[in-house]
Amino acid sequence: MLSCAFWRKTAKITLILLTVSALIASEAEAKSRTRPRRSGPPKRHKVLPVDRGALYSDIVIEARTGRILRATNADSLRHPASLTKMMTLYITFQALEAGKLSLDQRLPVSAHAAAQSPSKLGLKRGQSIRAKDAIMGVVTKSANDAAAVLAEALGGSEERFAQVMTRQAKSLGMKKTKFYNSSGLPHPYQVSTARDMAMLAHALIYHYPQYYAWFGRESFTYAGKKHNNHNHLMERYDGMDGIKTGYVRASGFNLVASAVRENTRLIGAVFGGRSTASRDNQMAAILDLGCANAYAGMEPHIYHVRAGSEDSDYEDGSPDTAEAQGDGEDMEDSRYIALPTKVASVFTSSRVPSFDEGASAPAGTWGIQIGAYSEAVAGQRALAVMARNMPQLLGRTDQILQKVSASDGNVIYRARFMGMEEKTARSICAYLVKHGQGCMAVMPGTPTPSFAN
Repeated sequence: MLSCAFWRKTAKITLILLTVSALIASEAEAKSRTRPRRSGPPKRHKVLPVDRGALYSDIVIEARTGRILRATNADSLRHPASLTKMMTLYITFQALEAGKLSLDQRLPVSAHAAAQSPSKLGLKRGQSIRAKDAIMGVVTKSANDAAAVLAEALGGSEERFAQVMTRQAKSLGMKKTKFYNSSGLPHPYQVSTARDMAMLAHALIYHYPQYYAWFGRESFTYAGKKHNNHNHLMERYDGMDGIKTGYVRASGFNLVASAVRENTRLIGAVFGGRSTASRDNQMAAILDLGCANAYAGMEPHIYHVRAGSEDSDYEDGSPDTAEAQGDGEDMEDSRYIALPTKVASVFTSSRVPSFDEGASAPAGTWGIQIGAYSEAVAGQRALAVMARNMPQLLGRTDQILQKVSASDGNVIYRARFMGMEEKTARSICAYLVKHGQGCMAVMPGTPTPSFAN
């Protein structure tokens, strides 16, 4: 297994190639707007590490902290294509957990579902399919007919289900995502961003770990026919275990992927690849860079490729000026994304436990520690994100960043919320750990000096 030490040695060279390629792609896109389109088959181009300045977007994050390790146009609007099915599956997993759907339940196939364009399982009107088979058809084959079956079973119609999808996206913090169908088939107003899709991947991995393993399945057999997983990068990229591919002509070749290297999980999103091969190669390259950045403490590489105002065609109504220019304006504000907490299910009243914390607790009582960080800014960011996502539980606690000298001479920063009862601290930690966030209860008397710059 290649370690991150190898990638650190090659990160500078790879970064230079990616930066130059982004500029070449941006300039080529701008020049192409001034030339008439040629008839006949498209000209073959040398595969570049970065494709299509106007359509290309990417992001790589460290899953545990939400730290951005690499980004290009990560907040510019893009058509998600079959990445849409990630949200269809997220809501399906909610229904399974809430007991509103069972894996062996037979779901009817309507004329609408059967009429979906390929990729599909070939379902026929009037037949039925097990919920688990529909899910596996969506995960591996990216079957549009199976996605429509799930949508109609859970939402009554695909249109109503898409409305639920958009509301769920907003609840997870996916601010720029809008859904109009469950499959990702072409729709002019169905849009998302690389950042939003990375957040959705994080939610799938940590909110439903019992189902996430399905994204790593190499194949699925239905009605005697074997369907291979469309994510072929898993076959050759060390540590990758999911999650979803996508393609429509308006978006190019898209991929959201996750890999674990040396106990660190990375999540990447790529939009706008010219082909499956170039998209997969690009994902491998940016994950390698993300790995090097994560372990070398390097600053994130953030690019904003300006190549006209193509994004304006994706807007539902008047385009936002900065977005239309592809500035990725949100990326300027932070080196972290707000990791989605598990929000209220669309099928149940609430998934978040409630606690009676009473008045502000006196000094010396219990607290929780959500992480230990090598940089103060990372700890501060983690505290801020957690407080914002759980205001009812943590709003009256004290945010503490404790500076500690480790035995090896390095400094770490413990991020803690202090000022709660023991039962509350243990309950909150149990909830956070269940949903993928590290946490430990802090006993009274544990030193918690505030960190001062």
